[in-house]
Amino acid sequence: MRKILIVGAGPAGMMAAVKAAETGGTVVLLEKMERVGKKMMITGKGRCNMTNAAPVPDIIKNIPGNGVFLNSALRFFDNEDVKAFFEDAGVPTVTERGGRVFPASSRASDAVDAMLHRLHSLGVEIRTRTEVRELLEKDGKISGVRLASGEELFADAVIVATGGASYPRTGSTGDGFRMAVSVGHTVEPPTPALVPLETEEEWPKELSGLSLKNVRVRLFSEDEQREKLGEAFGEMMFTHFGVTGPIILTLSRTAAMYLRNHETLGMELDLKPALDEVTLEKRVQRDFEQYRNKHAKNAMVNLLPARMISPVLDLAYIDEDKPVHQIERGERLRIVETLKRLPLTISGTRPIDEAIVTAGGVSVKELNPKTMESKLVKGLYFVGEVADVDGFTGGYNLQAAFSMGAAAGTWSAKGT
Repeated sequence: MRKILIVGAGPAGMMAAVKAAETGGTVVLLEKMERVGKKMMITGKGRCNMTNAAPVPDIIKNIPGNGVFLNSALRFFDNEDVKAFFEDAGVPTVTERGGRVFPASSRASDAVDAMLHRLHSLGVEIRTRTEVRELLEKDGKISGVRLASGEELFADAVIVATGGASYPRTGSTGDGFRMAVSVGHTVEPPTPALVPLETEEEWPKELSGLSLKNVRVRLFSEDEQREKLGEAFGEMMFTHFGVTGPIILTLSRTAAMYLRNHETLGMELDLKPALDEVTLEKRVQRDFEQYRNKHAKNAMVNLLPARMISPVLDLAYIDEDKPVHQIERGERLRIVETLKRLPLTISGTRPIDEAIVTAGGVSVKELNPKTMESKLVKGLYFVGEVADVDGFTGGYNLQAAFSMGAAAGTWSAKGT
């Protein structure tokens, strides 16, 4: 019977422990925090968006960070397997807008408790408040781990599931990156992904808390080419530092990668994506006819949320107190242009410890995509966010974690 040590009791580590034990391994799960599943508890705003109902090829498309690498793992343990796992464990699921799958109770704690119950029923030894300091390796083969206390634990296989560097209060403090490097692995630079963005301009900060729905956001390079880098449609929000919300988080990985080598990034907001410029001009003209005896700021009330009016007029170089009947067509066209291409300058991302997910990590080129085993050290596996894999919001990151954990757990216990 093979002994398996698993470092980190997040979603990937817990699933690895379940599958290793189901396959016949003797499993010890090591977690440095006081309880397991802390990061899983905060996923999906505390509701646990455990997977997405999309077909596997679509899931791969929604994992921009090396999704193709996960093809074998996703087919080994897919979204239907995740749903079946939790439903068999007494956690019924519901599928919501965008294919997002949640516990029917909307409580992440139910999913964590179900995994914990399964681990106990399988006889997995769980040691919390147990920090792993280093990997023990000799002649290209793993032999165990050394704890912060100095104690050494020996095993046939070690699965590293320590998470990335985001949300350090949950225990993800980059320990796994250091361990990987110590045994010769390449770690792609950790970069915040699914993270709010900071703006150079001050006016977004004055609109803190204002949400916009059904808008389109585009990212552009800050050079003469103005190359479009990304685009998303949906909901966003202004904050005290810049912008956030679902479409901002979706684009944030692209922004973060670009900002590695550039000081700023261009952003445009299309506040009226359903209307082309000709139709929008007619709409503005109609509103101005209706409010021709009012000031400009009072003639925009049907077009924009009240707090957005002053910034839009200011960026269009229109005095907000100018009487509407004095506004000329050229000025009206500037308003239309601003509504369709409201400019912002992204000066950075929020810190990595505020990111939902970490991009970067152990290079997938050095991992077996079927088993998650290291190509450099026999018996060593890397799963979850510690590997260079990251997806968009919508359940894709948890699915990746469960699939990687299931593969590593199963194959480590088989010893192949």
